[in-house]
Amino acid sequence: MFKVRFWSLLGVLTLVSSCNFTEEIYLNDDGSGKISINFGGSEMMDMAGDEMMLGNEKAIDSTVSFKAFLEEKKDSIATLPLEEQAKLKKLDPFNLHMIMNPETKEMKFDMYSKFQNVSEVNDAFNAFQNASSLGPGPKNQGPSNGVGNQGTEVDYSFKSGTFKRTTKIVDSVLQKQSLDSLQGAEMFLGSSTYKLKYHFPRKIKFSTAEAATFSADGKTLFLEVSFLSYLKNPDTLNIEVELED
Repeated sequence: MFKVRFWSLLGVLTLVSSCNFTEEIYLNDDGSGKISINFGGSEMMDMAGDEMMLGNEKAIDSTVSFKAFLEEKKDSIATLPLEEQAKLKKLDPFNLHMIMNPETKEMKFDMYSKFQNVSEVNDAFNAFQNASSLGPGPKNQGPSNGVGNQGTEVDYSFKSGTFKRTTKIVDSVLQKQSLDSLQGAEMFLGSSTYKLKYHFPRKIKFSTAEAATFSADGKTLFLEVSFLSYLKNPDTLNIEVELED
């Protein structure tokens, strides 16, 4: 029962107020590393916790392998349109660590993947959204059309000591639909944020992100923007970072 509630809550995460996401990358000199998209849902648990306590729900601290999950659901996924199958396939390298405790009102999600080259990394936020379509509910419905921007993708690159994060439009019609859907969600997203937290192997020499702040050792970049602003203008988080030799 609690597992069912987990998937239902995951599907709602991008629709509630105070959707504060953090995109975090640990980058090594050879281009390998780890990327994660994490969400703290304590405010949501404040609303749902009492009801879950009445249902005698147990606390959960678990990790889901999407590779294994997609294999388990391969027969039902095979009935989806090829485009939807391709979106779900992007979840393959990710794992999802979830902590939910109705008693302490704690809710945390961390969706992460290791990579050998950052240029191979999928758009973590859109992958996070696609995950919500895998839970219980109407079958073969494909990824949720909730708050997000499935009409764009994020590309990462790291060459000759320079890191780049670039958003590109891959489906202008879908992007417009995503923007139109924001009209009913703006009042809920006013206080929401999207944060970048990038850890580099060497000290940062230069960054195009004027609003960024840095760690004391100069190796970590922090950048926070309005979630609503990011959804409307994805290139808000286009950045280039040059590292010292």
